[in-house]
Amino acid sequence: MVKERFKGSARYVATDDLTLAVNAAVTLSRPLLIKGEPGTGKTQLAEEVARALGMPLYEWHIKSTTKAQQGLYEYDAVSRLRDSQLGDDRVRDISNYIVRGRVWEAFESDTQPVLLIDEIDKADIEFPNDLLRELDRMEFYVYETRELVKARHRPLIIITSNNEKELPDAFLRRCFFHYIRFPDAATMERIVGVHFPGLKRELLAEALQAFYSLRDVPGLKKKPSTSELLDWIKLLLAEDVPPEVLREADTKKVIPPLYGALLKNEQDVHLFEQLLFMHRRNAR
Repeated sequence: MVKERFKGSARYVATDDLTLAVNAAVTLSRPLLIKGEPGTGKTQLAEEVARALGMPLYEWHIKSTTKAQQGLYEYDAVSRLRDSQLGDDRVRDISNYIVRGRVWEAFESDTQPVLLIDEIDKADIEFPNDLLRELDRMEFYVYETRELVKARHRPLIIITSNNEKELPDAFLRRCFFHYIRFPDAATMERIVGVHFPGLKRELLAEALQAFYSLRDVPGLKKKPSTSELLDWIKLLLAEDVPPEVLREADTKKVIPPLYGALLKNEQDVHLFEQLLFMHRRNAR
């Protein structure tokens, strides 16, 4: 059982309500379901919790084709058939063809681990329900070897979702839920400070002003995220863009320099150009 409490880290700015959510999930021994816009640090949270609490981390990144069974184990029947045709003695022991998944690996950890199930909403709608029993009881049965696998230590399970599809009610009831709100300017300033500690305050202020003005543009298909702001600032520093250029690049006048780090599709660029054109016409 985790004895220490998560308080954030020097590498990760965690708000008070987020740290409270992590520690509540630990106290309740329930999975922590984290939702929020892409790029708000959901995946990184698991990494930082593991680092801060000194726990091993097991990461299971979900794709649209991922099945719940793969997190437990897979039976490699094709390799066994091939080896039997070649006369390999390994075929005598079926356990040679059992491939452990990330859940099994976490269950076998010598110390309490963090298990990240990342972007669970990418999978089929039945995926969460298919894991309910295993995550509740902390055990599962391997039918091929007639083996019951039990968790040595209950993992701290962190599940992320981008809200691409609704999750089943039965699954939600078993989780402690937290939504990471998009950082306000003060929190964002702290986040940028972690990544760029020597950034001049004038450049930081102008970059944040341009960034939030861009996010406020109505009708954007994809608003720029925290990770995209960090990429943009990195480019501004690499190209030595002075603060006055950002000041002149007011979002009502021109598109910010190196906007490709912030706007990610042609529809948003076109929308932005149309709004600029209308503003210039109205200003005449």
